[in-house]
Amino acid sequence: MATLATPLKIAPATLAKLAKIGIHHRADLLLHLPLRYEDETHLTPIAQALPGETVQVQGEVTHCEVMFRPRRTLVCRIRQGKEELTLRFLNFYPGQQKQLAVGKQIRAVGEVRGGFFGLEMVHPKCKAVDDETPLPQSLSPVYPTTAGLSQTVLRKLINNALESIPLSDTLPAPLLERLQLADFGDSLRLLHNPTPDISAATLGKRSHSAWRRIKFDELLAQQLSMRVHHRERSKRLAPALPAHDKLTHALLKKLPFQLTGAQQKVWREIAHDLTQSHPMQRLLLGDVGSGKTIVAALAALQAIENGYQVAFMAPTEILAEQHYLKLHEWLAPLGIEPVWLSGSLKKKAKTEAAARISSGDTLLAIGTHALFQKDVEFHKLGLAIIDEQHKFGVQQRLALRNKGKEPHQLMMSATPIPRTLAMSYYADLDVSVIDELPPGRTPIVTKLVSDARREEVFERVRQACLKGRQAYWVCPLIDESEALQLQTALDTHATLSEIFPELRIGLAHGKLGSEEKAATMAAFKAGELQLLVATTVIEVGVDVPNASLMVIDHAERMGLAQLHQLRGRVGRGAAESMCVLLFQQPLSELARERLRVIYENTDGFVIAQQDLQLRGPGELLGARQSGVAMLRFADISEDEELLDTAREIADELLREHPDAARAHLHRWMANKHDFLQV
Repeated sequence: MATLATPLKIAPATLAKLAKIGIHHRADLLLHLPLRYEDETHLTPIAQALPGETVQVQGEVTHCEVMFRPRRTLVCRIRQGKEELTLRFLNFYPGQQKQLAVGKQIRAVGEVRGGFFGLEMVHPKCKAVDDETPLPQSLSPVYPTTAGLSQTVLRKLINNALESIPLSDTLPAPLLERLQLADFGDSLRLLHNPTPDISAATLGKRSHSAWRRIKFDELLAQQLSMRVHHRERSKRLAPALPAHDKLTHALLKKLPFQLTGAQQKVWREIAHDLTQSHPMQRLLLGDVGSGKTIVAALAALQAIENGYQVAFMAPTEILAEQHYLKLHEWLAPLGIEPVWLSGSLKKKAKTEAAARISSGDTLLAIGTHALFQKDVEFHKLGLAIIDEQHKFGVQQRLALRNKGKEPHQLMMSATPIPRTLAMSYYADLDVSVIDELPPGRTPIVTKLVSDARREEVFERVRQACLKGRQAYWVCPLIDESEALQLQTALDTHATLSEIFPELRIGLAHGKLGSEEKAATMAAFKAGELQLLVATTVIEVGVDVPNASLMVIDHAERMGLAQLHQLRGRVGRGAAESMCVLLFQQPLSELARERLRVIYENTDGFVIAQQDLQLRGPGELLGARQSGVAMLRFADISEDEELLDTAREIADELLREHPDAARAHLHRWMANKHDFLQV
C-alpha cells in the first residue's frame, strides 16, 4: 500500500515536469486540484452554438489545409447536417493533420467566436470519435500543468493515487460533526471526479461543501504549522537583554518631539520581548510616516546597553542610507558611531567596515544585503532589525539571523496588513501596530488628473517651487519601452528642464551610482534642488519636510501599496501638501478601481484591505519573497469565517488531540519547504 511520502516511480522526464508544478510525492497528486472543469457530458448542435460560449460539437471534417497567409495556420471545417464550423490552429504538429483528415468524425471543445468565414473555434480540444463513442458521465477536470505534461497523463496519475493511497480522515469525527464538514476522502474524490448532477459553475465558484472541506483543512494546516513554530521558538535560547534605561532615556530626552501613544505602546512590547531568554520575532507594522524608525532605534539601544551588536538592514541603498543618516544624527551624541556597509562601497571602505563589525569595535551596523555576505562576521550579534522585511527573500533573512547564535529579530513594514492577512500569515509572529500618526502632519490632498491636462500640472509645479516649496515628479520606468508607452525618468528630466529653465532640477533613479544618488538626495533635502525627477527608488525612506507637491506620472500603472507609499513622501511638514495622480486614458477597470481607492482614502489599513480584495494576498505580502507557502485553495478575503474557525480549532487540536494535529500537518506539510521560522 502506498503512503503519503511514497516517491513517484515514473520516467525522469515526467518527474522533472511534475516537480515544476510542485508534485514530488504521491500525496502531492491528491492535493493537485482542478483549476476548472469542462462539461463534455453533452453535445451542442453546431446550429445552436453561439459566439462567446464554450461548447462541445461533433461533425465530419470536410476540409483541412495548411494556410501560409498571414501566418502558417492549420484550418479545418467540420459539418453537421447543413451547418459548418471552422477550427483554426496557430500551432500544430503533423499528428493533428492526420487526426483531422477529411472524412473523419471529430468532437471539438472550445469557445465559439465570429471569424472571417463564419463561426470558428481557435485551438479547440479535439478527438476522433465514431457514432458509438459514448459521452463522459461527469465533468472533466482541468489541472494546472506545464509544457509537455498533458491533462491525460495528470488525470491518470491522480486517479491512480486516489485508488492506492488511504484517504482516512485526520480530524476526530465529533469535530467534523460539530463543524458540519464533509468527509475528506469523499470531498477529494468528488473534486477530482465530479458526479453528473453537479454543474461546472457550482464547482467553479468553490462554494460546494467539498471545496469548503479542502479550504478548511488547508487553513487549519497553516495555523497548526505556525503555532508549532511559535512553540518551538519559545524553547530556543537567546540573550536576555534587560532594560538599563540609560541610553534609551538619553535619546528620548534629546528628541525634538515626544513619542505618540501608539509608539510608546509598541516600544513597551518590544522592550519586554528583549528581556526574555527566547528569541523575539516581532513584526512592527506602521503606516507611512508613523515613526517606526525611532522605535527601532530604541530597540537597538537596549541591545547596545547590554554589550550586544545590532544589525539594521534595508532593501535599497537609498532607504538604508536614510536610516544611517537619521540614526547617526540621533546616536552619535550618545557616543555611538554606526558603521555603514553597502555593496557599492569601494573595497577599502568595505574591508574597514567589516573589520570594525567583526572586532566588535562598532555596536551598530547599518546597510543593505552586504550585511549578510560571507566575509562579514559579527562579534556578538544580539538583535537583527529588518526594514521592509517582505522585500527580502527567506534565505536572505536567515543568512542575517545566522550571523549570531540566536539573535532577537525585529521586522518592520510600512505596508499595512489587513487583520485577516495578519491573522493568517503572521500567526507565528508577535505583531505590533503603530496606528497613529505624529501630531502636526497636514492631510495630503489627492488629485486625479488626465494626461490631457498635463500643461495645468506643469503650471502647478512651477508655482509651488517659485513659492519656496519643493516637488517630486515620479516616473515608473528608467528606459524607454515602446510597448508600454511610458514616460521615462530620463526623458521627463530633459523635458522638464526645458519647460522650467528657472528651476533647479535633479534626477534620481536606480541606475545612478551610489555616490551620485546620495549627493542628489542630499542636495534635494538641503533645498539646493527645487524639483526632483525620480523613479520609484524614492518609494520608502525619503524624508524632506519642505516637499509639499508630488506628481506621479502614469499612476494607472502602479499598485495601491506603491501609490500610497509614494504619496507618503509629502505631507511631512506643516505646509498643505498635494499628490497629483497623472493618468492616461483609456483606463482598465482594475486601474480605475485602484485610482478610486487611493483618491478616496488616506488610511493605509483601509487601502490595504481594498488592495487585498483587488489583488489577493500574494502581491500584498511580497509572497514570492516571503517563503510562506501561499494558500492554493482558500481565499482569506472571502473565507474569513473559515479562517476564524481554523484558528480556534488549531488551538483545540494541539491541546486535546495532538496525534490528530500531527497527522493533519503530515498530510498537508510533510513535503513542503517550510520557512516559517524566519
